[in-house]
Amino acid sequence: MFNIGCCGFTVAKTKYYEQFDLVEVQQTFFQPPSQRVLASWRATAPANFRFIVKAWQLITHDPMSPTYNKLQNPIADYKRLNYGFFRPTGEVWNAWTVTEKAAELLGARMILFQCPSNFKPTEENIANMKAFFGKVRRKDYTFIFEPRGHWQDKEVKAVCEELDLVHGVDPFRQPPCHGNIKYLRLQGKGGYNYRYTDAEIREVIERYKEDPEVYVLFNNTNMFYDAIKMKELWTST
Repeated sequence: MFNIGCCGFTVAKTKYYEQFDLVEVQQTFFQPPSQRVLASWRATAPANFRFIVKAWQLITHDPMSPTYNKLQNPIADYKRLNYGFFRPTGEVWNAWTVTEKAAELLGARMILFQCPSNFKPTEENIANMKAFFGKVRRKDYTFIFEPRGHWQDKEVKAVCEELDLVHGVDPFRQPPCHGNIKYLRLQGKGGYNYRYTDAEIREVIERYKEDPEVYVLFNNTNMFYDAIKMKELWTST
């Protein structure tokens, strides 16, 4: 089964709901909306609509990331080493609490932990991941781990197997290494400013059509229309 959607609402929500029953929420990564706003999204979405939450960047990214510019309240200099990289700090844990509440309000069952390119498979980072995922209440969440640094397949697979994570990845950069589902994030060949060809979309369908459960989230400038095209091509397969 192909579950197709976009990374964020790139059009009006009513228009989006006409095409898709799935979205990966981006606002929860940059600056989570208020609980009132999140509850209103769930209340006004179709009953069968699914939200996937992207974990707040305070968990995964350190304050050197330019995405921290999106925060409402800047991080104090003396606290900068307390954020990101799954560090065992109160600040990271508070960010998880906010992320978990967002998932609860949206009725989300999947949470994506996207890591920056400077998050490398060092002993410290992996130890932090083990401590973090060993502490969180799993409930029935599916946790997706998307590393963007220089991780070898064997390193990704080992971490995902031990911590029960699904490997999230752009299939044109690397094949997924682990997980009972496939979680594919199509982020544009060479960058965000990209439009996928029909042949490229068919390539993804052909490669994964035998898998029992596949999620395809487009994250490029033409994401809304590329996702519609995939729906059309999948339906005609």
